[in-house]
Amino acid sequence: MREKSVITRTIEAAGGVFAPGHLGELTQILDFALVDAVLDETRAVQRRIRLLPARVVVYFVLALALFEGSSYRVVWDKLTAGLAGLSLTRPHSSSLSRARRRLGARPLEVLFETLAGTVAAKSTPGAWWCGMRTVAFDGTSLQLPDRDPVTDHFPKRSGSGREFGYPLLRLVTVVETGTRAMTAAAFGPESEGELPYASRLLTRLESNMLVLADAGFDAIGFLRDIRTTGAQFLVRSSATRRPLVQDRLPDGSYLTRLSAPYRAGHGYGMLTVRVIEAWITVRLADGTVRREQWRLLTSLTDPVLHPAERLVTLYHERWQVETAYASVKATLLDGRVLRSGHPTDLDQEVWGILTVYQALIHTAVDAAAHQQGLDMDRLSFTVALNSARDQVVTASGILPSDPIRLVGAIGRALLDNLLPTRRRQRLKARSLKSHSKYAPNVGKHPATAQTYTLCTEITIMEKGLAPRSHR
Repeated sequence: MREKSVITRTIEAAGGVFAPGHLGELTQILDFALVDAVLDETRAVQRRIRLLPARVVVYFVLALALFEGSSYRVVWDKLTAGLAGLSLTRPHSSSLSRARRRLGARPLEVLFETLAGTVAAKSTPGAWWCGMRTVAFDGTSLQLPDRDPVTDHFPKRSGSGREFGYPLLRLVTVVETGTRAMTAAAFGPESEGELPYASRLLTRLESNMLVLADAGFDAIGFLRDIRTTGAQFLVRSSATRRPLVQDRLPDGSYLTRLSAPYRAGHGYGMLTVRVIEAWITVRLADGTVRREQWRLLTSLTDPVLHPAERLVTLYHERWQVETAYASVKATLLDGRVLRSGHPTDLDQEVWGILTVYQALIHTAVDAAAHQQGLDMDRLSFTVALNSARDQVVTASGILPSDPIRLVGAIGRALLDNLLPTRRRQRLKARSLKSHSKYAPNVGKHPATAQTYTLCTEITIMEKGLAPRSHR
């Protein structure tokens, strides 16, 4: 007689038509009570119990974000795969589409805002610098379906008398470095610049934060607004700026006063900042050497408490927000165009994607807390995502166990598949890929990722910065 393995599982889910409404183990973060409270707050609760109650539709939208490459009915099948034995209907795609439209975008927006925020403890590596919580501003673009209802609200790029590429949605977020948790997000048509979206997020800043941002956020008005919140800033300055050296500091940096355009009743709006200029030398593994001029502006004016060289090194943490976008665009979306063909559905879809991302980050933070001193950089977002998908299909961990465990199946998968202790310094390859914004850089960067060494030389650029090449 052949040996057998018999496994008997007990699955606990909501009752009746609410049973398909779950997200596997992530339901413990996005639990029934939270979703019901959000639906009640946004007045999106159904007037009568349908075969697709509002709570189930919320979880269906979130599952669409987890399984971006699957159709509506396939995603529904994944939600119900572990619920065999229950008499559940299998809605048609059009029914699911209409249910999404009835729900609207607001419940998913409120759900994200409830989950969004900083998550790092005082001991979390990479999240603090000199007692300040470091966060990074940046924007990115998401590709949208090329359909009339979409292009009416999200115009395509144009040039030489014709349009090209996909319609684009601009997404701007504030990300906590060290954990890559999103504390706030705003999005809309790409025709509007990053600064207007970023200005909407300033209310989420706190007085103990240090904001990192690239040259697109160096406008004087925006920097003054950051200081109004009590937060500090460290941003890269564009080469077109010509600051006047007023007070030279011992570490090679200097103080200057920047003036905003004149406004009636407000004057010129002077702002005192510290300027750090440096030559950055990058030596690649293949022997190639590249030198760049950098200029950073900061509100941290004390060179003793905040040395210039340490601030230059800290600025590299800004790339944590780029890593967060890579997790969303390359891992969650797998490089795909968003699926929704109507502006309202697009808003709902984006909020759903950001909510699932934040839920996975919360799970990773819980796993990291289980092992003292563990750097979040060692936890793989891909591992977390794949494990979360498995829990949905098997309908596992929908309700917390007794006693409640901080680390579940997703956390165990993360801890069992840690990345190397010390991450190598690697220069990311940037090459032309279908209307890539990096087209002007063809031939200037390596075709494959390489390790490198970095050297920083603090100096004052007496003749200003050379403009970046756009060939």
